[in-house]
Amino acid sequence: MKIGEVAKQTGLSVKSIRYYHDIGLVCAERGANGYRSYGTAQIDELHFLHHCRELGFTLEDCRALLSLKSDKSRSAEDVKQIANIHLQEVNRRIAQLHNLKQQLSELIHACAGGEQPDCAILKELSAKSPTSS
Repeated sequence: MKIGEVAKQTGLSVKSIRYYHDIGLVCAERGANGYRSYGTAQIDELHFLHHCRELGFTLEDCRALLSLKSDKSRSAEDVKQIANIHLQEVNRRIAQLHNLKQQLSELIHACAGGEQPDCAILKELSAKSPTSS
């Protein structure tokens, strides 16, 4: 199957598919004409990668998960460990976003708005040390 058809089937862009091929995540056969040709196995791998990326796994995690998926002697604990580490990172980012939301809310609350040029938001953003919560 040609790359354009694979892109439609997997929901990935042609550029992403080429990139995954170039970095060795998915290996397509090259025909005599030089075009990449994807089979069922590669399409399954691309679906898998797409789902992993939607969940925010890094390319390194995707490579490890793809390798574990194809390893019939794998340990489910190895897969779980990758997912747990990723979950910890997601929770860390959520905490950062919560902190960011709090700081922005405080900035907005401190600004009176209106037509005057005085703005508490600009004053705070210009301060030498950022507000930390």
